[in-house]
Amino acid sequence: MSESESEGKKPFKDIVRHFSPAWFAVIMGTGSISILFHAFPYGVGSAGMMMRTMALAFFFLDTCLFVVCLSVSVLRYAMFPDSWSSMMRHPSQSLYTGTFPMGAVTILTTAVSLVHEDYGFGGKPFLYAIWWLWWLDVACSFICCFGVLYYMQTAHVHALQGMTTTWLLPVVTLVVASSAGGTIALSLRQYSLDHALVTITASIFMVSIGLSLALMLLTVYLLRLIVYGLPPGSRITSVFLPLGPMGQAGYSILLLGQFFRTVLPLPYGNSELLADESTGRAINVFCTGITVVLWSLASMWLLFALLGLQKALRRTRLPFKLEIWGIIFPNGVYANLTLNLASTFDSSFFRVWGSVYAVSTLLVWCLVASRTLALTYSTQIFEVSSTNDADVSEGTWDVIV
Repeated sequence: MSESESEGKKPFKDIVRHFSPAWFAVIMGTGSISILFHAFPYGVGSAGMMMRTMALAFFFLDTCLFVVCLSVSVLRYAMFPDSWSSMMRHPSQSLYTGTFPMGAVTILTTAVSLVHEDYGFGGKPFLYAIWWLWWLDVACSFICCFGVLYYMQTAHVHALQGMTTTWLLPVVTLVVASSAGGTIALSLRQYSLDHALVTITASIFMVSIGLSLALMLLTVYLLRLIVYGLPPGSRITSVFLPLGPMGQAGYSILLLGQFFRTVLPLPYGNSELLADESTGRAINVFCTGITVVLWSLASMWLLFALLGLQKALRRTRLPFKLEIWGIIFPNGVYANLTLNLASTFDSSFFRVWGSVYAVSTLLVWCLVASRTLALTYSTQIFEVSSTNDADVSEGTWDVIV
């Protein structure tokens, strides 16, 4: 390819062919910003209305982006059927399939907590529509988690030296879906306690599996850091991903405690445990304690991430890649968990730290979004390093900008 051809805009067919699953990380990051605007603690009066308006604006932006990304993805696999099998066989690109259900969850969460609860939109039919969409997302999350893990065990070739925290992406799908289940259950209990209990039980099941798998993988990742050092090149940005499972699991478990505090004792509970008024408060205290532990672990990984990033930036300039969107969502859920702990404990420390971190995450989103928009307009962001979709060697499908 000549230099003039490489500098020109790519045709639509090539854009569709090179549309990576990593684009759904844009949905995740944008959705986390909407949630942060909704949770921001310093909005009162007109400022509070502005926060809700910004949260709603990001919600609609996130929904539009999801529809566009989903449409292009469907078009890609319809036009290039072999790209799906090639992508699933690839040890790096297949991991990003989990960003699809996680991106959808951010939309469902905001739809319930903001559109339904704050604005009272849709009433019972709207909430139950979101509930059924959540069950569809749960099914996709299980398929992504266990399907990709199965491929990793049977079809991929991995090495400890090449490990990054992107290995967490398949298992975090269950954790993220569980947090949406907690939000939906809290709203659903006013219409049907049975449906709310089924939802919260499924959320407990998912967060238990997802968090356990994430802790196992993070143990291996810590070994990889000690033995081989930090990930090279642009992969250094993946050091922020551990904040995702820790922060989102903490938020999910915090919601579980709040749910049981409000519904127990059950009106038709036959067991003494479910009929005891102190049971709900005890469960809530226990869940809050676990949440604080997970927030502490997330803070530890944040410190490791900042130390690793500053060392990498002192050595070289990192190229901009689409995967850099992966740093927005983990930081967003960490800030969201911090703000929710501020509300739980009425703590000035959590409130100030969460607010500062939320603003910092918004600034990072603005920088990454502006760069992505410019490169999308020029179509440079749709280039890949491999000219053959059948090439499945490690790292050959990284999106290059």
